Amino acid sequence: MIIFDNVDKTYPDGTTAVDGVSLEVAEHSTTVLLGTSGSGKTTLMRMVNRMVSPSFGRVLVAGRDVAEENPVTLRRSIGYVLQDGGLFPHRRVIDNIATVPVLDGVLKDQARKRALDLMDMVGLDRDLAQRFPSQLSGGQRQRVGVARALANDPKVLLMDEPFGALDPLVRADLQRELRELQQRLGTTILFVTHDVDEAFLLGDQVAVLRTGGTLAQVGTPEELLTSPADEFVADFVGADAGRRQLRAIDRDGTLLVVDADGRPLGSLDTGAYRPAGEPS
Repeated sequence: MIIFDNVDKTYPDGTTAVDGVSLEVAEHSTTVLLGTSGSGKTTLMRMVNRMVSPSFGRVLVAGRDVAEENPVTLRRSIGYVLQDGGLFPHRRVIDNIATVPVLDGVLKDQARKRALDLMDMVGLDRDLAQRFPSQLSGGQRQRVGVARALANDPKVLLMDEPFGALDPLVRADLQRELRELQQRLGTTILFVTHDVDEAFLLGDQVAVLRTGGTLAQVGTPEELLTSPADEFVADFVGADAGRRQLRAIDRDGTLLVVDADGRPLGSLDTGAYRPAGEPS
């Protein structure tokens, strides 16, 4: 669905943001671009909707070079969610969500009806439809941002650290809801984050980027943990020093899962648990 073909991005001051990245994003899947600040992950993502043009190489969406597409038409066909939601402060929730369909010629009443359906889909109470963004919580604003990004039924959804500013409980809820939405809609998602746990939770495929915009490794979360390409990847994802090794300990008949430092992470369902080697 999305192909980055040996793309570079160097700015006029000589700064290299992306350096020779080739990557394929499979249709109906979630690929996470994972890296620290300065690794080029947002720059790479913004090449998909022509917010950034590569200095070299091509970006293809559904087999078409985005450089040959009308940028306005392209951007309206691709959903885009920012960390702060990117909502219009002077528009009510329902009209924020209906923005792109109205721009594309859909009658306002029809676009608003679709907006209400999308509010249901992302877990927003319809009573919020007439509120302004300033009257919403952070989690509610992000749900509006997701609903607006889905309003034109895009095949591709770009998400730039959308949950980074939220408290842990709200963030966990939105991560879970995003996984459910992706499975229900089959949308191709390109997701940017610096958080390894978030990347492993959401990504079918994770692309680890180094500072300077080079691609260190691409793989499933399991592959990155069990077969890191080098010391940088192992250190970044926590595969070294046992930082992601978990174990189960018995506490009064409850199997408690703890990390390498002994911090509790959860408990095992004893009905489903079998010691290693015991037949199922």
